[in-house]
Amino acid sequence: MSLLEIRKIVAQVEEVLTENGRAVEGPSRKVAVAGVIKNPYAGSYVEDLTPLYDLGGEVSAVLAKRGIELLGVRAEEVQNYGKGAIVGTAGEIEHSAALLHPRFGAPVRSALGGGKDIIPGTKKVAGPGASITMPMTQKDNIWDFDHMDSIEIAIPDAPRADEIVIVVCLGVGGRPLHRIGK
Repeated sequence: MSLLEIRKIVAQVEEVLTENGRAVEGPSRKVAVAGVIKNPYAGSYVEDLTPLYDLGGEVSAVLAKRGIELLGVRAEEVQNYGKGAIVGTAGEIEHSAALLHPRFGAPVRSALGGGKDIIPGTKKVAGPGASITMPMTQKDNIWDFDHMDSIEIAIPDAPRADEIVIVVCLGVGGRPLHRIGK
């Protein structure tokens, strides 16, 4: 039985065309796709959080697919990724850890056709309108400095106390005008 209840999906696409008066060659595009989901454990302490593991895998598959579509590239062209979660105030930070860590990454990597390195992420407990800034790194080489970046998102009416905002971040091209190297 699935626990997944998505109230809405909010996506933010950022594409930089010029930076510091210079044209950006090639794409420098990233997306944050957030699902606002019901927290089945809001308002109560539950010892066994393993059902959230599968919930994390379910929602990450939906969000990764949507993110690839919004970037407008083939899945294997996605270069960097990240993740994050904001738990509503009737939940606890451990709820986000159960969603983001055990089974969240495999569906994202499957949607992308790879991804050797960890998916960096962040989490917090907050109310509606809270922003979250998520780190992004190159999917196959976390030490590729040109793809170390971040993206921020906020949803005015989420998370409600009994919700969780869970986010997949994807990108192509790295930072605009990157020139640090590896």
